[in-house]
Amino acid sequence: MQQRAKDTRLAVIEGAAQVFAEIGYGNASLTDITKRAGVTKGALYFHFTSKRELALAVIEEQHALVIAAGAEIIGSTKPPMDKLIGLCRMFGQQLLDEPIVQGGIRLTFEATAFQADVSGPYEDWISTAEQLLQQAVNEGHVRPDVDPAAFSRYLIASFTGVQMVSEVLTGRKDVMLRIDQMWEFMLPALGMVPAPECQDRAEPPRA
Repeated sequence: MQQRAKDTRLAVIEGAAQVFAEIGYGNASLTDITKRAGVTKGALYFHFTSKRELALAVIEEQHALVIAAGAEIIGSTKPPMDKLIGLCRMFGQQLLDEPIVQGGIRLTFEATAFQADVSGPYEDWISTAEQLLQQAVNEGHVRPDVDPAAFSRYLIASFTGVQMVSEVLTGRKDVMLRIDQMWEFMLPALGMVPAPECQDRAEPPRA
């Protein structure tokens, strides 16, 4: 029964994430979510007391998915800048493949609608980027005058903007290309030359 309850809870979160991703927090109803999740309202209310609580659970699960996927990259033996670029590309791919990530990110952008503090995931991203950039400075991979803290805040702001514009213009169809282009512009600012494969990926598709 305990495993069944866990499975039901996850099904509700997945169904809610899909609905939130498609129509947003304000337009979503618990009826929509129960239909998408394939559960009864009683089952939903057993785990969540309100739409707001469910939205917060989706954001929490989304961040957990990203952290889990990123742990393997961070724990690898790759150079710190390769890890940072890999984290960005991993997140972009999750935006394409993972409904919970899609729903969580839309909810993050709509957090004022349900009065939620969603600064935590951004702070985690900035902190991780700062640590990797500091390591890259210490190891001589980037310019010694780079301020890791300042650049990390700029990087995460740019990365967030790339995602948003890609969603608005192409429904995220070009998000991986735009992430690669972002790094093509950023790496020279760090005193690095983009790898040839990065430059190849950053070429716009030809008609």
